[in-house]
Amino acid sequence: MGGSQIWLDVKETLTVDEMLKAICVVSANDCTVAMAEYLEGSCEAFVAKMNEKARELGMNDTTFKNCHGIDEDGHFTSAFDIALMSRELLTKHPKIMDYTTIWMDSLRDGKSELVNTNKLIRNYKGATGLKTGSTSVALYNLSASATRDGLSLIAVIMKAPSTKVRFSEATKLLDYGFSNFAYSSFGNAGDTVGNIFVEKGIKSEVKAILESSARCFSEKGR
Repeated sequence: MGGSQIWLDVKETLTVDEMLKAICVVSANDCTVAMAEYLEGSCEAFVAKMNEKARELGMNDTTFKNCHGIDEDGHFTSAFDIALMSRELLTKHPKIMDYTTIWMDSLRDGKSELVNTNKLIRNYKGATGLKTGSTSVALYNLSASATRDGLSLIAVIMKAPSTKVRFSEATKLLDYGFSNFAYSSFGNAGDTVGNIFVEKGIKSEVKAILESSARCFSEKGR
């Protein structure tokens, strides 16, 4: 496939769990293609699904030409669209963090070592992922996610001149978010928050109970 891979053999069988681990931890392009073919029958059919989902999410600056992200004419996206895609993945499929938070692991009975390309997983407090990417045209890119005190943030860096810069810039953005914003809880579903007086009722008052959890995103100091 070129780029990052784990050198899959055509006679080799890996589980979906192993494939996802290789994709999320070391950006294995060969596993990405194998999964695409498994799910939709061909890479072309899978890419069509990718573009369909992109439209559904409002990723209006994105056109996928392949499933692995290697440079190809017409294959492009934006930082905003990457953030939309990242948020969808984290909120609708939180199990992905079981893979994106792995720092080191192995496949093939320990013969193939996996070390996460996202260094923030090891070095940034609360890091939950999400994905690195780099090509000769796109340079160094990163969608970085982290959660602290209930507040989850996403920072997207594109076309950084070096891998060091993408991590330092993502760290600055995340630090800014955690320093200036908070996600506060006012109660959980089922909590009793008070009593309401009832006129001409069987009971003189009833309990006011939260139907769902009450939380608020706010700027600190305001």
